[in-house]
Amino acid sequence: MTVPTSSDRANSWIPYAGLLVLFWGVWGAFSSLPTKLYAYPDPMVYVVWALTMVVPAWFSLRGKRFDRSRTAGGYGLLIGLTGAGGQLLLFKALTIGPAYVIFPIVALSPAITVLLAFAALRERLNGWSWTGVLLALVAIVLFSVSTGEASDTGWLYLPLAVLVCVAWGVQAFFMRKAALAGVDDASTFGWMTISGLLLIPVAVLMMGGLPLAFPWQAPALTAGTQLLNSVGALFLVMAMSRGKASIVAPVTNALAPVLTIVLSLLVFGAAPTGFQVAGIVLALAGSTLMVYRAEKGAEPTSATVTQLPRDKKSPLA
Repeated sequence: MTVPTSSDRANSWIPYAGLLVLFWGVWGAFSSLPTKLYAYPDPMVYVVWALTMVVPAWFSLRGKRFDRSRTAGGYGLLIGLTGAGGQLLLFKALTIGPAYVIFPIVALSPAITVLLAFAALRERLNGWSWTGVLLALVAIVLFSVSTGEASDTGWLYLPLAVLVCVAWGVQAFFMRKAALAGVDDASTFGWMTISGLLLIPVAVLMMGGLPLAFPWQAPALTAGTQLLNSVGALFLVMAMSRGKASIVAPVTNALAPVLTIVLSLLVFGAAPTGFQVAGIVLALAGSTLMVYRAEKGAEPTSATVTQLPRDKKSPLA
């Protein structure tokens, strides 16, 4: 049997982060189609998203025991409600405020995650890693400031946007904390799915009832795009359980928009703005720095190897 090295274990989050970027990048490129083509209401998109969460939850839990302990349920519901609640607050904010102001605020959620992980989980980053985190955060803001239109309707959207930012930053932090507490990925995602389903009545109330005057293509297209979102959320849980939250959150939030822009350019002929081009460069540079330093930090040194007692067996043996 091959024993996994410390480098293998430390870098096990990278494939899941890559899959997350793939699924969320494709989702971002096509997620607006139901609203643009059929004027499908945003709260209804939430309802369909919550239902699609059941699919990856079923696959992840198949053949496994669903952890119903107080620890798993507490973390799972906290993670799920902060994520789903943030989504509902975002829908409300976008109906009363300009997206070009809201999204840059929401985009700073990885900064909340980084600060919480640094303060509460004692995750330590070296100078290069901190540089990568800062580059990724700047890239996220640059991606966001190039979207949206102005609006004159009050200031309520500002505190709502801040609440979304905090909620999603806290969600990513508690994903990591749940993993450190021993809660498995499948159970965490199962509780997230339950949380999303619990908020469906709230979304329906926001619409004043279920809309019926839409062609079948609208919910079908929504289900297809939101399934990508749901599977990506599962990969986020898996990446967070294996890597530092202070690295995983900025990497994934910076690289997914890069793929979205590339796909939009190829499929829809949409040219990136100057802000987006700058964001792409910073996202790639920052993510490369963080991943590179994570790999270098996981490599065992020769001094470490020679100091191992010869008469002691490895705990992995």
